[in-house]
Formats: sequence, structure tokens, C-alpha cells
Amino acid sequence: MTIAATAGGNVRTRGMTGEERKVIFASSLGTVFEWYDFYIYGTLGAFLAKYFFSNVPPNVGFIFALLAFAAGFAVRPFGALIFGRLGDMIGRKYTFLVTMTLMGIGTFFIGLLPGYDSWGIAAPVVLIGLRLVQGLALGGEYGGAATYVAEHAPQNKRGYYTSWIQTTATLGLFMALLLILGIRTWMGEAAFGDWGWRVPFLLSGILLIVSIWIRLSLNESPVFQRMKEEGKTSKRPLSESFAEWSNAKVAIFALLGATAGEAVVWYGGQFYALFFLTQTIKVPAVTAQIMIVVALALGTPGFILFGWLSDKIGRKPIILAGFLLAALTYFPIFKGITHFANPKLETALASSPVTVIADPKECSFQFKATGTEKFTTSCDVAKSALVNLSVNYTNEAAPAGTKAKVKIGDQTLAADSPDFAKALPAAITKHGYPASADPNEINTVMTTVLLWILVIYVTLVYAPIAAWLVELFPSRIRYSSMSLPYHIGNGWFGGFLPATAFAIAAATGDIYSGLWYPVGVALMSLVIGFLFLPETKDVDITKT
Repeated sequence: MTIAATAGGNVRTRGMTGEERKVIFASSLGTVFEWYDFYIYGTLGAFLAKYFFSNVPPNVGFIFALLAFAAGFAVRPFGALIFGRLGDMIGRKYTFLVTMTLMGIGTFFIGLLPGYDSWGIAAPVVLIGLRLVQGLALGGEYGGAATYVAEHAPQNKRGYYTSWIQTTATLGLFMALLLILGIRTWMGEAAFGDWGWRVPFLLSGILLIVSIWIRLSLNESPVFQRMKEEGKTSKRPLSESFAEWSNAKVAIFALLGATAGEAVVWYGGQFYALFFLTQTIKVPAVTAQIMIVVALALGTPGFILFGWLSDKIGRKPIILAGFLLAALTYFPIFKGITHFANPKLETALASSPVTVIADPKECSFQFKATGTEKFTTSCDVAKSALVNLSVNYTNEAAPAGTKAKVKIGDQTLAADSPDFAKALPAAITKHGYPASADPNEINTVMTTVLLWILVIYVTLVYAPIAAWLVELFPSRIRYSSMSLPYHIGNGWFGGFLPATAFAIAAATGDIYSGLWYPVGVALMSLVIGFLFLPETKDVDITKT
């Protein structure tokens, strides 16, 4: 145990012990494993749609597969409540041991689960059930791992110690992408599509056994153990955390002033960047994934650097700096990515204006919270098609009841025409918009540099966040209090970034306008965090 109270109430610290190294390694390994589990589902969604939703058209099946993925995000805050309560009542060690086991079992059995052709409707039902288990477990894992490591750490090294936990989400994504790319290349697309997609799920069984074995050898958090011996553990952690205003207001400010901004910068710099490369500027998927992997590899040491630095200058200035930099530079960075990865698209966006002429009442804000929402008016059809083709356009109001038209140069297309879906891509191509990025024109070095800068922003906002959240709340309710704002921020503010960005782009006609969502949330967190959240690096977290 490194943390101990002196007679004067101060906390004395000493260097890292062998036990602390094992705590960091075990906690980080388990969390890497859980994020890996979570990401392989998202990456392999097309194969899951093919095997578990084969009773519906492929496009509908893919939507259902994405819905099952989204369900894992949606239930994360509930997992935070369930396991946060258990962590504050029975202990940190055993609670996050349970979350890791549930996550691993859920992933392993997805690899074994028969498809729709064998099990019928039971196959997708069980799949969704396993996804819900994974989401609940992930909702409890992060708070447990962060709390456990922080409560073992010396007071002047909590940022550094917990920064190792912060690398795990990026490393989990890195490991998932690298393994899937390796298996696909090794066995070929035909074999991978037939059965090889199951291998990444099944490999989680090995990781699960190793992680459980390591975590079983750990001791309980010294802070929790002392509370338990003194009879100071909470009997109602959820009520204390969220029904008592003195604690609830801190949780609200932590959500709006820290985790919401952290989430959109984190998802913007990794997931949305990949989405933007592949879906918006049409870079081939494998090329985009390789550039993301390289950027992640180069940027990951930033987690440790900024975690260490937060012990010197504080959590707050580093995280707020990340919010500010993202808000100021997201637009030029993403426009730079287009310039280096698809210069023909950049030229077309500047030289070939497109106009949507429609009755404004027919135009919806196309936010797809679940992926099943339908937007079928002629205006919505036209705008959705243009966004999917990465075309900027201006909006021109038409008289009430007028069906939407798309004007491209001197050519006009009726959006309700039966051949609109085929005629629009042909017209767009005719006016210089490329169907995909030309591999010979992609400047991979400069594109990767810009992606690396986005990852550095991720490390700024994410490296100190665990220590900041742990230090904001008293020991007796820490697991519950920090887990809920973290998972609402990441599961909802971050998880809805692609859907929100698409809806904004469709409404405005600018493929970059969706960036206003992460920029706006980052600015909100910058202001609220600056005004209402304290610096905490010198807080004594042993207090109950």
C-alpha cells in the first residue's frame, strides 16, 4: 500500500512498488481486452448482418446489426449505475472482475453463435442479448479500473498511473483493426467472409483467461479496504451520489464540463476521422484503416506524457487546452484531410456548385438515433443522396407543395423521378465529383500527420480525465459518481456524433458542417469546466 495518512492528516507517498506495477498492468490489460471486444463487433458489423439478419434485405440487415451495436452504447450508463453501486458497496476488485468476465463471455459466444439459417429468430435475439451484456459490463469496467488504480497510486502520481488506463481504448481499437486486417490478409476475403470473421471473437477466450488469472491475484483497493474496516462504506451510493445536491451538482458539471467534451474530441479524432475518410471523402477502407492505425501508434505515447504532466501542472489546464485546440482547428484539419486524401473532390466542391430547390416544410432534420428512422420526402431523399455522395449544396426555397429538384450546373433532376437514384451519381460524376479517392493521388504521409494531430488532441483530453473524475468525488461513492457522467458523456454525446454530424450536413448542405457538433460541445465543456470544476491534483482521495 502506497497511500497512508499521517498524524497530521497529510498523505505521504513513495515510489512505484512491484504491487503497483501489477495493479496498473492487470487493470490496463483487462480494459484493453474489453475495448477490443467492443470494437471488433463494430468493425465486423457487415458480416454479423449477413449471418444473423439474413431474413431481411442486406441493407436492412446492416441497419439491424448497427442497432445491436448501438444498444451496447445505450445501456452503458445503466451498467455504470449497476456496477458503480456494487463497486461502492462490496469493493472495486470483485466488481470489475465481474464486468470483465461478462464482457469476455459475451464476445466469445458471439463467435460460436449459429446464424439465422440454423437458429431462426433465436439467433438475432441472442446476439442482441449478448450485446446488451457487453454494454452493461463496459459501463462498469472503466469506473472500476480507474478507481482501483487511482486508489493504489501515490498522490503525486495519480495522473501518470491512471494514464495507462487511458491508453486502453485506443489500444483496443488498434488491436482490433490490426488483428482483423491480419486475419483477412492471411486467409483471403472468401474464407474470412465464410467463417474467418469468427476468429477475432473466439480469440477473446484466451485473453479472458489470462486477464482473469492476473486480476484474481490482486488485492482490494487500500482506500476501500480501510473504509470497510472502519465501517464507512456507503449503504446507498446511488442516492448519495445523485439525490443529494452537493454531490449531484458535481456529477452534472463533470458531465457537461469534462466528459461530454472529452467524448466528442475522442470520437472525433478516431471514429469520426475513420468515418470521414471512408464515407465522406471515399478513401478505400483498408488504406484508411492503415493510416488510422499508424496515427494511433504514433499518438498513443501522448497519453502517458500528458498523464505525467497533469501531476505537475494540473488536470484542468491540459484537458481545457485540448477542448480549445479541437474547437479552433477541427475545420482546417478536416479540410486538410480532404486536400491531401482526395484532391479531386476538393476541386469539385469549389468549382461545381449544386442547389437543392425544395419546399422547406418537406425538409427534415435527418437525425437517426436508432438507424431505423425513415426520411422519405423528396427533399430528404435529395439531400441524403447528396451527402452520401459528398457533395456540397445550397438550399433554395420553392413554393409550398413543390417537389424537390437538384440543380447541377445547367442540369436539373427531379428528386421524385423513378431514375433519380441512378441519374444523380452520373450527373455528379459528369461535373467532376470523383466516385472514390484515387489511390495514386492520396498523400498518405500528410493525411497521417493530420490524423496524428487529431489523436494528440485525444490524448490531451483523455489522459488526465480518469484522475480528474476520481478526485472530484469522495471515496465512499466514487465508483458510482464518476461512472455515470463518464458513460453518459462517452456513450451518448460521443456515440451520437456520426448521426448528428450527418443530420447537420444534410440540413446545411456543407459536408464539413457536421463538425459544428464536436466543436460546439467542446466549447461548452471548455466554458463550464473553466467556471465550475476545480483543479484536483492535490486532493487527498483517501477521505470518505
